[in-house]
Amino acid sequence: MTKEDTQLYIDQASDLMQKAIDHLSQELNKIRAGKASPAMLDGIRFDYYGSDTPINQAANISTQDAKTLIIQPWDKGTLGLIEKSILASNIGLTPMNDGTIIRIVVPSLSEERRKELVKRAKGEAEHAKVSIRNIRRDANEQIKKLQKESLAEDLAKNAEEEIQQLTNNFIVKIDKMTQKKEEELLKV
Repeated sequence: MTKEDTQLYIDQASDLMQKAIDHLSQELNKIRAGKASPAMLDGIRFDYYGSDTPINQAANISTQDAKTLIIQPWDKGTLGLIEKSILASNIGLTPMNDGTIIRIVVPSLSEERRKELVKRAKGEAEHAKVSIRNIRRDANEQIKKLQKESLAEDLAKNAEEEIQQLTNNFIVKIDKMTQKKEEELLKV
C-alpha cells in the first residue's frame, strides 16, 4: 500500500465535505432575510397531475420589487394547487391569487422572527458539521483498514492528520457562512 492509496480516501472525503458545504449553502439561501427572493420557494412542491413537482418547474417565479414575489404558472389550472402548497409549507408567507398570477408580499421581520431564523440557520450549520465529522470518521476507518492490510503506520498517521486538517478547514467555512447569514438576518 502506498501514499496514493491513502490520497484516494482523502480526496473522496474532501469531495463529500464540499457537497455538505454546498447543501448548507442551499439551505441557508432558503432562509429569508425580509427580502423577496425566488429561492425562498425552493423545496416547495405540489401535486401536478399526480406528480410531485417543484413550483419552479411549473411556473415563472420573479421579484417585482424588494418585498414582492410574483408566481406565474404556465398552466392557469395550477394556481390553486400552488397557492395551497405555499400555505402548507409553513414558511410564513401568504400568497394572494388574483386568477392570473400569485403575488406574495414578504413581510418585514420582527425581532422574534429574526432570532427564530438565526436559530434555524445555526441548526442547519450543526447538521453540516455532523455530516463533516461523519465523513471524517468514515475516511479514518478506511485508512485503518488499509493499515491492517499493509499500509505503513506513518502513512496512515499522515493521512489521518490530513483528513483532520480538511475537517477543521470545512468547519471554519461553515462557521463563516453561518456568521454571515446571522449578520444578514439580524440587520434591520
